[in-house]
Amino acid sequence: MDNLDRSYVCSTDGAPLLFETIPQRLDRTVSRHGEREALVVPFQQVRWTWREFRARVDALATGLLALGINRGDRVGIWSPNRSEWVLTQLATARIGAILVCINPAYRLAELEYVLNKVECTALVSSDPFKTSDYLGMLNTLAPELAGSKPGELRAAGLPALRIVIRLGAEHTPGMFNFDHVTGMGGAPELAQLNDFGSSLQADDPINIQFTSGTTGSPKGATLTHCNILNNGWFVGEIQR
Repeated sequence: MDNLDRSYVCSTDGAPLLFETIPQRLDRTVSRHGEREALVVPFQQVRWTWREFRARVDALATGLLALGINRGDRVGIWSPNRSEWVLTQLATARIGAILVCINPAYRLAELEYVLNKVECTALVSSDPFKTSDYLGMLNTLAPELAGSKPGELRAAGLPALRIVIRLGAEHTPGMFNFDHVTGMGGAPELAQLNDFGSSLQADDPINIQFTSGTTGSPKGATLTHCNILNNGWFVGEIQR
């Protein structure tokens, strides 16, 4: 057998893969296109440039660090598409945490299974949307929320979950508000955030995506910085 001299093949057809982390690519994009639009969400009146977007990502990332979320921790997100979803993916990648994408159509049994399967430490949840009362379902699974201090949940049915962050302006017992978390980080968290830049690797896991579970329990697929970055990059290339 021939001796192997590398563990990655970055091209088979002349189109090289991007082998870098999400924060590295974000910094590169900001340096080149800082004043161009990065994210537009009309129903939220969101229209952010790349520079504004990175500032919001870093604010959320330092807030997550202030809550005690760190590298390797699993952070679930249970929400339809909106700006906070994108911020959470980039912010968790920024600190090496792993975002767990939870299907917004899930009901109680599926939500409980996924949160416990990957032992989510934290969950970012939407406020009610259409027929889905996300916060109501969470309180059904974890009735201890009503009497818990935010960040200190101890739920018999969701033993790993400690932190629930809700979207929207209303306040719910036992939960942080998303906008509040973005203001929690201070100088220590900012210094910690800057230290992450040199330690993250392109093949670090940052995302878990679950299948629909139509033929059994949902299955989780773990993706890295490199996976997520190249998926987005080549979709953009195809769409020109």
